[in-house]
Amino acid sequence: MSGHDWDHTTDVLVIGSGAGALTAALRAHDNGAQTLVIEKTALYGGSSAMSGGVLWLPSSPMIARAGGSDSPEEAKRYMKSVIGEPSQNARIDAFVDTIPRFIEYLHARTRVYLESLVGFPDMYPDNPDFKMHRCHEPLPFNGGSLGDELQFLRPQHPQTTLFGVIGWTASESLVLQARGKGWLWVAFSMVARYVLDIPGRLRGMRDRRQVLGGALVGSLRRSMIERGMPLWLGTAAQELVTEDGRVTGVTALRDGKWVRIRARKGVIVASGGFEKNNAMRRQHLPQPTDAAWTAGSPGNTGEMIEASASVGAATRFMDAAWWGPTFLIPGEAQARMLIIEKNLPGCLIVNRVGERFVNESSSYTKVTKGILAANAPGRESVPAALVFDSTYRKHYPFGPMLPSSFQPDFAVPRSAWGGIMKADTIEELARQLDVDPAGLAATVRKFNGYAASGKDPDFQRGDATYDRYYGDHSVGPNPCLGPISKPPFYGAKVYPGELGTKGGIDTDENARVLDKGGNVIPGLYAIGNCSASVMGQTYPASGSTLAPAMVFGFRAADDATGQ
Repeated sequence: MSGHDWDHTTDVLVIGSGAGALTAALRAHDNGAQTLVIEKTALYGGSSAMSGGVLWLPSSPMIARAGGSDSPEEAKRYMKSVIGEPSQNARIDAFVDTIPRFIEYLHARTRVYLESLVGFPDMYPDNPDFKMHRCHEPLPFNGGSLGDELQFLRPQHPQTTLFGVIGWTASESLVLQARGKGWLWVAFSMVARYVLDIPGRLRGMRDRRQVLGGALVGSLRRSMIERGMPLWLGTAAQELVTEDGRVTGVTALRDGKWVRIRARKGVIVASGGFEKNNAMRRQHLPQPTDAAWTAGSPGNTGEMIEASASVGAATRFMDAAWWGPTFLIPGEAQARMLIIEKNLPGCLIVNRVGERFVNESSSYTKVTKGILAANAPGRESVPAALVFDSTYRKHYPFGPMLPSSFQPDFAVPRSAWGGIMKADTIEELARQLDVDPAGLAATVRKFNGYAASGKDPDFQRGDATYDRYYGDHSVGPNPCLGPISKPPFYGAKVYPGELGTKGGIDTDENARVLDKGGNVIPGLYAIGNCSASVMGQTYPASGSTLAPAMVFGFRAADDATGQ
């Protein structure tokens, strides 16, 4: 679309309000550009605010401060080896080389402060450049400093909260899930901090201590407020406006009225993936697929990917996603992803005939790819079934259920039993899960033998460093293996879900959008899950989505403003 009648003019227009979008907006503003952020939903933060808030930042200066070691050379070798896409090498180099400058900017000019999660592993432990400390998390943030803006920050995903309201950091989550050293004190401190926040409780149930993705987005939004930067909610970009081959703005629907917004220096698209768009899922993703299986933000429906394609943008990796096995709780808008639960001892995942087909403790992307690969007529693994017993139930949380030592079955919310099954025998549970009873019983017997020996000859569960990181280290001889023997038994149907899609608009190392001939489309940038991920088809480590979104948002802002 082209034209010259504008309702609003700015230098840089950012579409979307996740961590990458707000980073780009702040950097553009600090480079001297007038900047506007628009968000189509009534809440800002997108999937970033709902996420674990972890950023994978190899060769970060924070690693050495935490006692670890890394180098740009090791980081690049690891990424290039794992990703295996030579066409991505320039973007990989740009990503790694920008990280020190990016972190320096965050710490000096914004409210975000990152710390290295020492001991948090990459997802490819057999790679010679594998490291244990490249993941970073933001420090908790006082959401009360946002004032009324806190109510418009998209809430955390239910699975990242205690009792649905109390947030925890990534470090606290690991201690609680696996009953690590001091877990009772961590739980008590979290609850006491929440209850004793009297001013917060007088305002409502929301925890003012923002953590994970809420801390990341909240800190960035606070930094915008301090600069007087505008963020328009309820403003849905519909079409890109072009003049003489350059993107110069958008048409958007704001509060039911059409507005045309001019961007003198550039439009940065950061609108998220297409995980909530079933038509696009059916067109691009491996089948079967369903928007109900995603843990992504409800606003991620892919319109700006299609709008960019309409002005000539190329797309890549449209069949890819940030895969993770999910299960459903009736009444919840997003699926719950199995991240730690599947690694803990005393559970397994089977197909319809009751057979295991994957190492349950491997990375969530490998488990999901395993679910898709194993799906076959008569031996369907979509949905698969995760099964555990009362010993597991006593010690570990699962979805909305706290350990039964704290929350017995009668105290579990009724809605949870719509997604979690319970039975007195393995065979009865199998029938509830649409799994062959005899097959599941045989698999459990064999699996219990593996638990006793500490070795899984079928799938090597618990052998790799990544597997064991999320295990229960009080259990031996293998922290990821435990018997399934004590009734009642529990289970849930498991789907090939994801955190969001990762294919989209093709870009160069400065996040400039490319056409099908590899030429730059002037004035148009794309970052985050609406763009083709620098990680290609792979998931090198936790935080591989947020970190590139923010780093390439930083680079896009510099390029758009001539820095």
